[in-house]
Amino acid sequence: MHDYDLSPLLKQWIGFDRLASNIQIDQENFNFPPYNIEKYDEDHYRIVLALAGFKEDELIVEIEGPRLTIKGKPTCESKEVHYLYQGLICKKFSLSFALAEHMLVDYAEFSNGLLSINLIRQIPESLQPRRIIINKQ
Repeated sequence: MHDYDLSPLLKQWIGFDRLASNIQIDQENFNFPPYNIEKYDEDHYRIVLALAGFKEDELIVEIEGPRLTIKGKPTCESKEVHYLYQGLICKKFSLSFALAEHMLVDYAEFSNGLLSINLIRQIPESLQPRRIIINKQ
């Protein structure tokens, strides 16, 4: 039997800490751009993308239903360059994340080449757990 590391598949489900399946088809762009998913507590998360060379107007952050999509289309220099080593990539990308129920995008900010998207879980009052008082007879 083979052991497979499923962690790259699981990291795009935000707020589904116990859910275990996601399939990403585009293997070429699987690691671009690099990003972190941070969890501060049960209700606060952040996605941070490293976008060196991008400008704010070359980025689009959209939410449609439970899907958060981040797209980037940089304006790359068109001159021919002979690289001895190329570690910086100038190409368009599209990343999607499935958000759990009641997860909302709080705000997004772009600073020093990092795009930060802050998420918050807001469970309606009617769905929050409440304690039932037991009356004595």
